[in-house]
Amino acid sequence: MGFRVKKLRNQKCGDIYRRVHWNNRGYKSIVWRCVSRLEEKGSECTAPTINEETLQAAVVKAINELLANKEPFLSVLQKNIATVLNEENDNTTDDIDRNLEELQQQLLIQAKSKNDYEDVADEIYRLRELKQNALVEKAEREGKRQRLAEMTDFLNEQSCELEEYDEQLVRWLIERVTVHDDRIEVEFKSSIAIDIEN
Repeated sequence: MGFRVKKLRNQKCGDIYRRVHWNNRGYKSIVWRCVSRLEEKGSECTAPTINEETLQAAVVKAINELLANKEPFLSVLQKNIATVLNEENDNTTDDIDRNLEELQQQLLIQAKSKNDYEDVADEIYRLRELKQNALVEKAEREGKRQRLAEMTDFLNEQSCELEEYDEQLVRWLIERVTVHDDRIEVEFKSSIAIDIEN
């Protein structure tokens, strides 16, 4: 079973890691190496090569640490959910729609009168873009709220520690893993991060 995380990053140069089949003096293993070390000859990146089993163990340990101390994490998650729900977009789409309607009426009047309507048309385009951005932000907030709620449900339902690496669970829970010289930082999709010493 391979290690699969959306983002495995190197703290030194910020580049991503790539999975490599390694053959070192007849001993075959799977390791992860910084892309800059793999692709750039003479790269000065000194990020460590890390064994896949080490990564898997660190992720399992981080998940178990989260499960063992879930009460403080649940409290943080509840605060994060409240923050996401309270985030309001300065320009609600209803306000933008009302402004667009008024401007479209002005545009028709200006066009019928054969007056210059370029400024009104420009404002309509600007408001349409503003509305699109507001809709994207709303969707992102809803996605974040849903991830936080799912993490809360997972923590409430999980009664025992994880005994072995579970790829599906990792894909569902983990946002990114960052490799440092002395530790591996595991960041959950709920924005909670746990450091595991190497």
